[in-house]
Amino acid sequence: MSVSTLSNVEPLVPSDSEYKVRSASIKKFKKDELLEVYRLMSISRRLDDKMLTLLKQGRGFFHIGCSGHEAIQLAASRAMTPKKDWGMLYYRDMAFSLGMGMTARDLLSAHLSKVTDTSYGKQMPSHFNHKELRIVSVPSAIGAQFLPGLGVAQASKFLGTDEVVYISSGDGGTSQGSFFELLNWATRGKVPAIIVVQDNKYAISVPVSQQTSNKSISKTVSGFENLEIFEVDGTDFFNSYAAMEKAVKRAREGKGPSLVHAHVVRLLPHSSSDDQRKYRPEDELERDRQFDCIKILGEQLIDAGLTTEEELTQIHDEVKLSVDDDTKWCLQQDDPKPEDGLRFVYSEKDLGLEYEKSTPAGEPIVMVDAINHAMAEEMERDERVIVFGEDVADGKGGVFTATRGLTEKFGSTRCYNSPLAEASIVGTACGLSVQP
Repeated sequence: MSVSTLSNVEPLVPSDSEYKVRSASIKKFKKDELLEVYRLMSISRRLDDKMLTLLKQGRGFFHIGCSGHEAIQLAASRAMTPKKDWGMLYYRDMAFSLGMGMTARDLLSAHLSKVTDTSYGKQMPSHFNHKELRIVSVPSAIGAQFLPGLGVAQASKFLGTDEVVYISSGDGGTSQGSFFELLNWATRGKVPAIIVVQDNKYAISVPVSQQTSNKSISKTVSGFENLEIFEVDGTDFFNSYAAMEKAVKRAREGKGPSLVHAHVVRLLPHSSSDDQRKYRPEDELERDRQFDCIKILGEQLIDAGLTTEEELTQIHDEVKLSVDDDTKWCLQQDDPKPEDGLRFVYSEKDLGLEYEKSTPAGEPIVMVDAINHAMAEEMERDERVIVFGEDVADGKGGVFTATRGLTEKFGSTRCYNSPLAEASIVGTACGLSVQP
């Protein structure tokens, strides 16, 4: 589909948007780089098709697709640094996972729940995770990645690294309260988070008009201080890359979080258990097909003289063969054994803990003072230990004074007040613990 063919179709980004971004120049990239992006998009699309086939054959169990979202995801991965930056994903982020270094075999192993899966077959399909690539396991609960993602970003800032954190969601996930808790604390603390909203206009069957104030998450969150907002055509790799490049640069420089509102299309039903023809008219589905990002990128490369239709066809043929081979390989791998169900649930290492062997000594003290002393000892022992929560900083020092004096002794970066939001406290603590 030629980009020019879309001239008579209403653009995905609203014409009155205040947050539009000028597309990156195609000259910014080498031919090989762009053909690799095209190849990864094609692999992601082929995996969607293959997984649906496996499902129909009774070999797979569930599928939720990426088709239509590939351009923004590959743009994000190209702007980030694999094995350095972090991914807190949602279930459609297959192309992003490929862009950061996961393989078709990784993703097929997960779909088929094989022992070669990075979670040893313990996760559902589309719950992407890869420890070495710093892709934290996707949660099933919508929006459960938001606050742990905030914690990972807080750790990056605390440790003084320039790592950035990609926190991804669909438009439906922005209705979760944790989304606004994320924005509140991320903007207040100017953490290096890039919040990417992949807006395909539907939360399963509920349209954005029935879901989001102003019918636009960009407008809804525009009042947050320290938040840079970019609104892009997420089916256009170059427009998406321009925003992601700016957002990554801003995060690395310590200027705070960005929200990238990427308008995309959903080319498949919500999941393998959905039939979108029940609630979406055919003319709308046809319009979405005109925004197929793989076709758009292909035409852009041809128009720029970087490739030919024959070369792109060859890429598709090679991708089909490679994914078919990867599928055959995965089908031959072992299934997890029931007796291994509890493996990798808890650490199997000897923690080397030496329990207290001394007898109590010294003057008796009340329990709250003992707690205070214990926290102080731990903070002295390990400079990575921090204390945060409601009212914990000096001068309140905790509702029951359990944290009194800790801010004065260790500084406001190690003992500080949090927003009055318990989910934020627990969620960020989970994210902070992810950092090695």
